[in-house]
This record gives sequence, C-alpha cells and structure tokens, in this order.
Amino acid sequence: MQTYAEVLTYAIPLFMVLIFIEFGISRIKGVSVANSFDTISSLSSGLTNSLKEVLGLAVVIISYGWMVEQLSLFQIESKLWLYIVTFIGLDFAGYWAHRFEHEINILWNRHIIHHSSEEFNLACALRQNVSAVFGVFFFLLIPLAIVGVPGEVIALVAPLHLFAQFWYHTRLIGKMSVLELIIVTPSHHRVHHAINDQYMDRNFGQVFILWDKWFGTFQEELVEEVPVYGVKRQANTWNPFLINFQHLWILLKDSWNTKSWSDKLKVFIKPTGWRPTDREISDPIPYTEIASEQVKYQTEGSVSMHIWIWTQLIVTLTLMIYMFQSISDFSFLFIALYGAFLGISVFGYTSLMDNSKLSIPFEIIKIILGLGLISQLGDWFGLDEIIPFGTILFVIYLIISLSLNFYFLNENKELEPNLVN
Repeated sequence: MQTYAEVLTYAIPLFMVLIFIEFGISRIKGVSVANSFDTISSLSSGLTNSLKEVLGLAVVIISYGWMVEQLSLFQIESKLWLYIVTFIGLDFAGYWAHRFEHEINILWNRHIIHHSSEEFNLACALRQNVSAVFGVFFFLLIPLAIVGVPGEVIALVAPLHLFAQFWYHTRLIGKMSVLELIIVTPSHHRVHHAINDQYMDRNFGQVFILWDKWFGTFQEELVEEVPVYGVKRQANTWNPFLINFQHLWILLKDSWNTKSWSDKLKVFIKPTGWRPTDREISDPIPYTEIASEQVKYQTEGSVSMHIWIWTQLIVTLTLMIYMFQSISDFSFLFIALYGAFLGISVFGYTSLMDNSKLSIPFEIIKIILGLGLISQLGDWFGLDEIIPFGTILFVIYLIISLSLNFYFLNENKELEPNLVN
C-alpha cells in the first residue's frame, strides 16, 4: 500500500503536466480535444481509482504468490530477459481480460467508466474503475506462475505496463508508420474507443497490437470513418461513482423484473448489451444507433462555477497526495476515513457539475466528517506542522465548499442538462 502510494505521488503530477501540454498543443493547432467538465470527471475518476488501489479495497480471490508456490515448475533468478518475458506475459493476459470485459455483460460494468467519456484525450486514460472489487482474472496469470516468475517481478513490471497505456489516448498523433504493425498506437486506440459500428469491440491490445492481429479483433482507423467516442447507452452524468455502477444497476433490475427464470441468470453472462425481450419492451433504454448522430452530454455552468469546480479538483488531488505521504503515520482506520472524505468530496462536486441536488447531502456529510476527524486528531492529519494555521484554513475551505454548492445550485436552478452535437 505504501509503495504504490509513493509511486502515485510522482505519477499523478506527471500525468497532469502531460494533460495540460496536450491541451496547450491542441489550442495551438486549433483542434478541440477537451471539455472542461468532461476532463474534471475523467481526473476525478482516476482519483477515486487511486484511492481504491492504495486502500486495498479489492478482494483477490487467489493471489499470484500462492499460485507461484503451488504451480511453479522452475525457480528463476531475476534477469533482464525475465522482466521482458513478464511484460509480454502481462500484455497477453491483459488482452484477454480486456476482451472479456467487452464481451460479457456483467464484466462490462468493470470497464464502462473508461469508455464513458465522449471525448478522447489523455485525461480519459485516467477514467478507471472503482467497481472492480474482485480480482477475477487471476487464471490468466497461471502460465507465468507455472514457469516460476517471482511475485516481486510482477509487482515491479505491472505498474510499468499500466503506465505504458497512458500516452496513446490522444487525437493529436496520427499514424506512426512501422510502429502500427507492432504496438498499440493512438490510431489503434481511437478505433477501440469509438462507437461506430465498424469499430465496436476491436483493438483490445494494451501495449502490443499483435494479439488483435493474431486473434482476429484488429481494425484499422479509416479516413472515411471518423471515430465517435463514448458508449452506446450514454452515461449522462459527470459523477464517476454513478457511471461505475449504472450498467450493473440495469442488469440487476432486468434480472429482478424479467418474467423468464432463465433470463434472470442469462442477463449477466450473455454478450454485453443483451437484455431480456420483455424488459426491452417494458423498460426501453435509449441508445445511440448511428454514431454520427450522437448528441453529447453537457451541462451549463457560469465561468465562476467552472473555476470553483477546478479548484475543488485541485484541492482534492492535493489532499490525496498529502494522504499518500502521510499513510504510514496514522492507523488504517483514520487513513480509510481520510479516503472516504475524499470520495465524498468527489461525489459532491461532480454532482454539482450535473446541477444535481444530490450534491447537498454529500457536502453536508463532507463537512461533518472533516470536523469529526479534526476533533479526534487535534488537527487535519498533522497539517499544522507543515502549514501554520493549516487546519483553520481547511475548516474555512469546508464552509466555503458547502456555501458555494448552495449558491451555484441556486444560480443554475432553471437549467437542465443539455445534449450537444
């Protein structure tokens, strides 16, 4: 937990810098690649995923270490070639895990958040889940366990493999000559994120595109078919928590309400998007049939509201990095409550972006939890030792956050979410 937190302390600022560089270049080129609220939603999603990972809020059904102990046929010393083989093995496993998430209804809930952005940029690379609380793809690492790849090698290579998937989430890089034949490029991944019929469920590779070419899931980006991004059943919210569980909620309602007993089970294991016939009739869900006719989700907000939401994001990110640096100084209970505070904060300001009154109770809970933690610890997790009167400033922030939430909801009370081409 502490090691991963230390890695993220450096990785998150780097990602932020690259995102703003991409935005700057897009402005120079006159190409629109970002939407203010969409970008905040993406970064907030990455924040919540980081909290989940650092706090260990996931259940590993069978650990890799246990598999190595039980299945390994060889004992391998750490060599350079071993790290290369491990990287390739993780990528092969990643291809199939990614493909399963797209092709099986219940597994799509783990991945929908990553595709929910109707833009395509570096920020959307950070749209990662909080809904995947069970590690269900352990069996894909069995080949590495059999040959005896040590767990510490996996632990080192896995973050590198994950971070290597960040750079190609961009519209600013065209096709890359011979590299198109070997690795996943921005062109390949634009296809993967598109909802055009010709592009759907293609290019599952994470670093190497060879798997798609070998297993028949490759599709080249076509000049005449401009990718349209998002999901067929639009999320229509900026709140990453709601996006994470929307699909699961549909499955649960369909399973409960369908009259067919077999369909109550099949709805979870059928191909993604499948619904019982009676549920399609009784409770139809709008979806984008023709990609070029997509109408993007958008909500209105004044310039001052946009500035405030960006401020909320920056404050929350700063508090998260401070939490990562303080993680060994406090008990797990207090760190978990700190993480809950940050999650509640994200829920509050992203609901405000939706102009939703749901933001009010979360802002109230946020201030109660914040003040409660201060009363227990004497200050905000040792903040006064770093910044004079830091806790007082933090309390002022809590009061302003609640007050401005009411102010902007009142300012926008006549507005409804808009859909824009």
